[in-house]
Amino acid sequence: MSRGEFDLIARLVAAVPIRRRDVLAGPGDDAALLRPPPDCDLVQTIDTCLEGVHFPVGMPPADVGWRSLAVNLSDLAAMGAMPAWGLLSLAMPRADDAWLDEFARGVGELAQAFGLDLVGGDTVRGPLAVSFALTGFVPSGEALRRRGAAPGDGIWVTGALGGGAAGLAAWQRGEADAAAAFLRPQPRLLEGAALRGIASAAIDVSDGLAQDLGHVLESSGVGAVLDLEDIPIAAAAAAHGASTGEAMALRGGDDYELCFTVPPSRDEELQRVATAWPVAPSRIGVITAGPGLECCRDGRAVQVPGAGWDHFGATAS
Repeated sequence: MSRGEFDLIARLVAAVPIRRRDVLAGPGDDAALLRPPPDCDLVQTIDTCLEGVHFPVGMPPADVGWRSLAVNLSDLAAMGAMPAWGLLSLAMPRADDAWLDEFARGVGELAQAFGLDLVGGDTVRGPLAVSFALTGFVPSGEALRRRGAAPGDGIWVTGALGGGAAGLAAWQRGEADAAAAFLRPQPRLLEGAALRGIASAAIDVSDGLAQDLGHVLESSGVGAVLDLEDIPIAAAAAAHGASTGEAMALRGGDDYELCFTVPPSRDEELQRVATAWPVAPSRIGVITAGPGLECCRDGRAVQVPGAGWDHFGATAS
């Protein structure tokens, strides 16, 4: 390991100072030394973001840092977990102190907002790629899962959809000011934690509502009917026209809202906890016993849209 790599790691970890008492040894040793709390299950996730695949070439470094961390935090949110510790692996084409400082600022802003400590890191030379491995905590036995949805459960989302796809389109048009939903998604960690014991199943909307809800249906062995007129569409997506806005909401991905199911007996409890959320959740459909996803408009069935993002599919939707 070169001296330059040590310097790069030091610049990164300085942006997220250790604050948690359960970090016994963080950066500076060969590995982190951590103490899990009693009566909690650990929830771990890892995600890699590649320039030109997950974020566009030339994206501001602070936004690269924020977004790369946010998509990982969203996975914890979908499990009802709160973040604790993070490891970062960063590939860079060259050492660039100014770029790294801005990247670290974006990471630090989001990490500190949710009590995440960066307990270790690694840098290598190569095409720009950001990998976070995160650990969160959830009370034992209370994690949200994709399986568990049952016929009659309502299908809900935490906020408007299509904003991520519309934000990316705005960035591609050179309208950076209109791209915030894509550049800086907001992980729904507080909402996910509040859904423990209320939601029967949950997932984050990263690859498009139709595809991600499909994962819940498959894991739970159920089907669903979506009411298209009830899906909240982000204003930026709706501005593209009704048809395109709906397609962005159903297939666009990059929203990082939560899609979850709730038994009717828990509806009042959901409404009670949701009063503390910045945006009220929307009921968009119902779980059915029969397999498959059906979409309805004004009570009439319409064709289900194609799938969302697939890294290894023939085409990316």
